[in-house]
Amino acid sequence: MKAEAIQKGTDWLGTAGLRPTRQRVALAALLVGDGRNRHVTAESLFGAAKDRGESVSLATVYNTLRAFCDAGLMQEVTVDGSRSYFDTNTREHPHFYWEDDGHLTDAPADQLVIAKLPDAPEGAEISAVDVVIRLRRT
Repeated sequence: MKAEAIQKGTDWLGTAGLRPTRQRVALAALLVGDGRNRHVTAESLFGAAKDRGESVSLATVYNTLRAFCDAGLMQEVTVDGSRSYFDTNTREHPHFYWEDDGHLTDAPADQLVIAKLPDAPEGAEISAVDVVIRLRRT
């Protein structure tokens, strides 16, 4: 892995105060090393790590992604009850879910208008709104 990608990954972990273990740095470098945002599943990140010769288990990838989310470095986007994606773009924004090949991309936030939300039940407040727009190729 390139030294620049490793440094970007290390710096990214530092912004959240996470200890830069070897495995965290390797996964962080894969996620942000080229400066682009990513939408990954644990399985796809595990595969990318294996392709790069990293010694990491799938359980470690899951735990690391959870730690990254808990630290505010990523957000989890649940597409259905059994599939989660992890997004390095933590700003609130909508997503396109491409049903034909099962991948997630950002949708243009400036084109989304939510005119009204239902009132939250008594004793609750709305903390976030997740928008996933499902697409099927025609």
